[in-house]
Amino acid sequence: MNRKMIMYILGKMLGAEAVLLLLPAFVGALYKESSAVTFLITAAILVALYFIFGRKKPEVTTIYAKEGFVVVAAAWILWSMFGALPFFLSGEIPSYLDAFFETVSGFTTTGSSILTDIESLSQCMLFWRSFTHWVGGMGVLVFVMVLTTLDKNNSMHLMRAEVPGPEKDKLLPKTRSTAQLLYGMYFVLTMVEVILLLLGGMNLFDSLIHAFGTAGTGGFSNYAASVGHFDSAYIDAVITIFMILFGINFNLYFFLLLGEWKSFYKNEELWAYLGIIGSAILVITCNIAQIYESPLKAFRYAAFQVGSIITTTGYATADFNLWPEFSKCILLSIMIIGACASSTGGGIKVSRMLIVLKSIRKEVKRMLQPKSVNVVRINGRKLGEETVHNVYIYLMAYVVLMISSVLIVSIDNFDFATTFSSVIATLNNIGPGVGAVGPTGSFSDFSPLSKIVFCLDMLAGRLEIFPFLMLFSIADRRKF
Repeated sequence: MNRKMIMYILGKMLGAEAVLLLLPAFVGALYKESSAVTFLITAAILVALYFIFGRKKPEVTTIYAKEGFVVVAAAWILWSMFGALPFFLSGEIPSYLDAFFETVSGFTTTGSSILTDIESLSQCMLFWRSFTHWVGGMGVLVFVMVLTTLDKNNSMHLMRAEVPGPEKDKLLPKTRSTAQLLYGMYFVLTMVEVILLLLGGMNLFDSLIHAFGTAGTGGFSNYAASVGHFDSAYIDAVITIFMILFGINFNLYFFLLLGEWKSFYKNEELWAYLGIIGSAILVITCNIAQIYESPLKAFRYAAFQVGSIITTTGYATADFNLWPEFSKCILLSIMIIGACASSTGGGIKVSRMLIVLKSIRKEVKRMLQPKSVNVVRINGRKLGEETVHNVYIYLMAYVVLMISSVLIVSIDNFDFATTFSSVIATLNNIGPGVGAVGPTGSFSDFSPLSKIVFCLDMLAGRLEIFPFLMLFSIADRRKF
């Protein structure tokens, strides 16, 4: 492996994080909060590391896919490690492990929290906590590519390792141009949501916090009651719509910009995604109608929670722990499915589920008609055997990681619903689960070992397992 080039790229990544830390420091200065200085201290440390590792480009700059995987995984871990320092140095989260958990949850857009009193945090800490969602939504390396060339000759390896989905599409010939286009669309959608939330009566700070959480499909709120704090049908509707929009493949928005309406409307993953959402809302509305005063109110809460769960955002307007078991099972099912590929949402992804279902149908046809020629097609395009194979391998790795995590977390002796859903919630980057980790609960009571497992699951889930596994599977250190 090209160790010097890896260190160079990571050095530049840390320098970029130092710049980002100036934003919450500015927020702290506006609110005259002493904790703002911890962002400046952390930024100074990162700048020093940047000058040590990220200033001088090595003579040999070539990296390959394996280095790309390692850089992506290492970058997310390092950003989380240093991003946790302000929480810890300020004393607002006294345990570094808890601070690391909260930061990993932020950058991976999971939204799980160890905090039991969210509203006690300073404004600058609340801002940083939610801003990590916005940066992590599109990916920390994609974000840095927008700000800097990073390494134009090798950036495609980095982007392929970070952007979620079974296939990696390149929208424009240059990787940096693709990154800028993605973040341009991302920024515009975020600002539109901020404006609409302002029109609904939110102040600017609350609007930014909740737009960051919606855009990154993360779900951190600055209120213990989450979006339910506002008790506004208008705000619920705005956030529901934007959660669903951010769960759509961003390549489709690019097609709309080009006027390629046919590519947008004939996308199978899009219609499967919308079909799952519509069906889940309808069924849950009928199932919980007796709990609320009117079917319209049941629809409002059902639509919000379905949108929040399938996009793995994690916001809440109702305690679905109190809903019938059938509704909770539906929510648990769509937790696993997740959003579309190349979106900010987590989960297995709708596209992978489509590939699996079509592969099953292909095998059934082959058994019935052995001489027939059957292929798996998505959007009319034949999928290569390698893509289908990679989906199966991903699902096998997902199941192994899930079972292993459940077994380790079960040592804490929580009930099965809490244990299982806590792993699903972190591995799929959802946020809340059911039981003790429901929308009104937290992960604070788990042991340090379980919290480490959750952090590993959040990182593995956000990077879709393989970049993360690659980093820890380098047995021969001499090759690194």
